[in-house]
Amino acid sequence: MWDKSPKPRFIVPCASQLLHQRKMEKPWLSLMLISILCCLAICKGIESPEFAVIHAESDFEVRLYTESTWMTASVRDLSFEKATWNGFHRLFQYIQGANLNFSRISMTAPVLTSIVPGAGPLHSSAYFVRFYLPVKFQATPPLPLPELHLKPDKWAVHCIAVRKFSGYARDDNIVIEAEKLAISLSRSPWANFTTSESNYAYSIAQYSSPFQIFGRVNEIWVDVKNSGLEGCESSGVSTY
Repeated sequence: MWDKSPKPRFIVPCASQLLHQRKMEKPWLSLMLISILCCLAICKGIESPEFAVIHAESDFEVRLYTESTWMTASVRDLSFEKATWNGFHRLFQYIQGANLNFSRISMTAPVLTSIVPGAGPLHSSAYFVRFYLPVKFQATPPLPLPELHLKPDKWAVHCIAVRKFSGYARDDNIVIEAEKLAISLSRSPWANFTTSESNYAYSIAQYSSPFQIFGRVNEIWVDVKNSGLEGCESSGVSTY
């Protein structure tokens, strides 16, 4: 049975004044606007990518995700937090209408940040900040305005190892949580099935509004090879 959980409360942006915005604002002002506008409405039933849990232990689980399409912003920065804000700001403009169709796109969860450690100068990292497109736009995503430097990514059916953690996802705790997942996997039947085929090491999935202090939901995602273990073959899974 397919599951769309977790579905915590999530803040939905609803700012008409940012519609069709073509110029990037001052970073601090943009982030302030996003934060203020994000708290104007709350949605309880937002869309998330579909998955089935095929293996569960006390501190992690392995999920089989269906095919999905994400809009992606690439960012280079020394900080995960700054990179996520930078990428989400561009994605926020896109869903508010900064696309060639002038389409307004509903908020979804999670906001996903994939990390490529040490990919740039001064040991900076490359990040891919991703927005899951609603089912309505999965097949034909509205094209983003060129100045936003976004691109759609089509994900095939695949397995992901997931570790949940609470609080805020910050520069000083995401590596610790990723290491905990790596240790758990090394002691499990999945020890030899984490994949190096993707161009990033791991991802941080954030489901909660910046204004939600308690009960926050975050996850570490690590790709698992789609072969060799029962349940991770794509042939038995329906897709969108």
